[in-house]
Amino acid sequence: MLFPLLSTVALLTATAAVPATGAQPATPHSARQTSTVVRTDHGLLRGVPHGSYTTFDGVPYAAPPTGPLRWRAPVAAAPWQGIRDATAPAQRCVQMPTPGGGAVVGSEDCLYLNVTMPTFQPSGHKRPVLVWMHGGAFLGGAGSDYRTEQLAVRGDTVVITVNYRLGIFGYFGHPALGSAPPFGLADQQAALRWVRENAGHFGGDPGSVTLFGESAGALSICAHLTSPTAVGLFHRAVLQSGSCLMSFPRGALGPGTPAYEPFAAQRDVQTAGAQAARQLGCTADARDEVLACLRGQSTDRLATTQLMQSFNRPAFGNTLLPLAPGRALASGHFHRVPVIQGTNHDEMRMFVGLSLAAFPIRTEDDYRARLVDAFGPAAPAIEARYPATGHPTPALSWAVVLTDRSLTCTTLAADRAIAAHAPDLPVYGYEFSDPDAPVLAGLPTNPGFPYGAAHGFELPLLFSSFPTERPLTEAQRALSDHMVDYWTNFAHTGNPNSPGAPPWPALRSSSPLAQPVQSLTPGPGGIHPVDAASAHHCPFWSHLPH
Repeated sequence: MLFPLLSTVALLTATAAVPATGAQPATPHSARQTSTVVRTDHGLLRGVPHGSYTTFDGVPYAAPPTGPLRWRAPVAAAPWQGIRDATAPAQRCVQMPTPGGGAVVGSEDCLYLNVTMPTFQPSGHKRPVLVWMHGGAFLGGAGSDYRTEQLAVRGDTVVITVNYRLGIFGYFGHPALGSAPPFGLADQQAALRWVRENAGHFGGDPGSVTLFGESAGALSICAHLTSPTAVGLFHRAVLQSGSCLMSFPRGALGPGTPAYEPFAAQRDVQTAGAQAARQLGCTADARDEVLACLRGQSTDRLATTQLMQSFNRPAFGNTLLPLAPGRALASGHFHRVPVIQGTNHDEMRMFVGLSLAAFPIRTEDDYRARLVDAFGPAAPAIEARYPATGHPTPALSWAVVLTDRSLTCTTLAADRAIAAHAPDLPVYGYEFSDPDAPVLAGLPTNPGFPYGAAHGFELPLLFSSFPTERPLTEAQRALSDHMVDYWTNFAHTGNPNSPGAPPWPALRSSSPLAQPVQSLTPGPGGIHPVDAASAHHCPFWSHLPH
C-alpha cells in the first residue's frame, strides 16, 4: 500500500473543500424554461442559460472505460442522434471510500466534462479557453465541484472542468499491461483533444488554451508540461500548490509514515499491480487470462480503501511520461509555454490540522521527535532555524517546517528550473497569504492552531462553490476580483498584468534565489511583490539533502 495516511488526509482535504454531493449547483426550474443548443463534432448538445452565462454539463469526451476498456487508453466517444441533454453533471469517477463510508461513490462511466461560457457572443469573437483539472490526491473530486461563472463572465473566457479516472481505475499497472500510460493523465489529454476539436463551437479559441489546476490537478499539469504526447494541447499553464519538484519527507503526516514522491516508476506500479492481482485471485500465467480476470472484477471489489490508495501515483517510464516529471523539468525537457506557479503561505497547516487528533504535537519534545523522524542527522540544524518557540505552538512550528521544505521552496526551485532553461519564457510566481482566509467547511477545530492561508484556501476566491465557515469579507471579495482578473488576463495574453491592477513582476533567471513573487493578500497594499525565498528560508533548504 502506497502512503495510506497521506492519501487519506489528502482525500479528506478534497472532501472538506467541496459540497458533499460534488454536483454543480441545482438549476432553478425557471431557468430551464429556455435552452441553448450547440453542435459539436459528436452531435447536438442542449445547455442551460443562466442570464449572463450558459452551462453544458455532462458532455462525453471519451467512451466509458468499462468492461474491456477498463485499464486502456481512452477511446473516442460514440456520436449520437438528435439533441443530447447537457443540463446536469454526469456521475463523478469512482472515489476512494471516505472513512466510515458505506457504498462506493461514483461510476466507472465518468469521462465527461462541463463547459461554462458567457451567454453574449459577439460575432467573430473567440474567447480564450481555461481547462481546470481538479485536486483530490488522485483519489477524489470531480470537475462538477467547481462553479466557474465568475472566471467566464468577469474574465470573458470559456471555462471547462474535467472528470478523469482515479485511484486503481486511473493509475493501476501490471506486467500484463506493459508500459501502459497513467490512464487518468491519458484521460486529461483526451479531454484536451476534445477541447481542440470543439472549443470553437462554444465561442472558444482552440489555439488559446490555458491549463490550470490545484494540488493533484497542478501535479497533473506538471506531468503534461513534461509529456511528449501533450505537445500542442495547451498554450499556457497555471499550477496552484503542486509543482514537479514537490515531495514530503518521512513522517510528514505522522510518525513513521514514509516519504512521498507524487510520481512512481513504472516497475514499482507493475509490482504493486501483480500483488493486487494475486490478492484478487487473478493468478493465471497467460497475460490475456490475467487481464480478463482483472477486468471481470466488480467495481465494488476494486474500490476498496486499500486498493485505491495503492494506486494514486502516476507512473513514469512510458510514452506519456518517459521521465519522472521532476527530472524532466530539471533537465529542460518541458514545453515552452508561459507559466504561473504558486503556493499558499500556510500550506501544510491543512494536513497537520487534519492529523493532530491522531498525532498530537503538544511539547517541544514532540516537535523534536518529529524533526528527527523526518530529517535524521539534519534535525538539530533545522530545529536551530525553526525553534519550537518560534511560533505560538509546537504544532504550528512543525507546519511551517513542512510548508517551507515541501511546497514553497520546491515550487520556487521549479520556477528557477524553468527560467534557467527558458530564460525568455514568461514565468510568474505567487503566494496566497491571507492570514484570515475563511476556513473550508468540515475541517476540525484545533485550539491554538489557526489554519491561516492553508492548502486549498485560495479556491473560494476563484470558484463560488466552496462552502466556508463564513462568507468572504469585502476586502476578500476585492482580492477575489483581482485574482480572477490576473488568471483570466493570463489566459488572454500570457501575462497576468492589466491596467489598474497592482503590477506583478515576472521571475528572472538572473536571480538565483531572490525571486519576487506576488503576495495575494486582502486589504490596502496587500498585493505586492515579496521575496518568498528568504521569508521561507529556501537558501537553507537548498543545502540540505532531500
